[in-house]
Amino acid sequence: MDGIVLLKDDHKLVERLFKEFEKTKDTATPAAKKKLVDSICTELVTHAYIEETIFYPAAREQVPETEEHVLESVEEHHVVAWLLSEVRNLDPSDETFDAKTTVLIENVRHHVEEEEKEWFPKVRKALGRNRLVELGEEMTAAKPKAPSDPLALQSAKS
Repeated sequence: MDGIVLLKDDHKLVERLFKEFEKTKDTATPAAKKKLVDSICTELVTHAYIEETIFYPAAREQVPETEEHVLESVEEHHVVAWLLSEVRNLDPSDETFDAKTTVLIENVRHHVEEEEKEWFPKVRKALGRNRLVELGEEMTAAKPKAPSDPLALQSAKS
């Protein structure tokens, strides 16, 4: 699979989870809410891991004009990693749970929009189909190696 298609598929999956949270946050049981947010956390950590370890380094090396975008994206991951670490350890009945999750969602949506509109097209044009398929295969193989703890991401340490 093409690496950008893989990343966009991840974006779509997470967006579906976000919409489910937004639709049910006022009616879901605390346990259901916690389970949904845990799924969001797992998906986002895995996605960030493959971006940070495979996609971003390749884009930065092979498409130098994306360096600024990559650096900004890593900083956005940093913020998201810390939000994830807070929300995953928070009781869903805590008064800040919904607010933290909403801020997390807003940050990720901003990040996704910038990636998909501003710099994925540049990377696609510069790398071409064959290289993107190679990256997609590498990222698919790396997903099971992703940490479960958001603070284990490279970006959380920067």
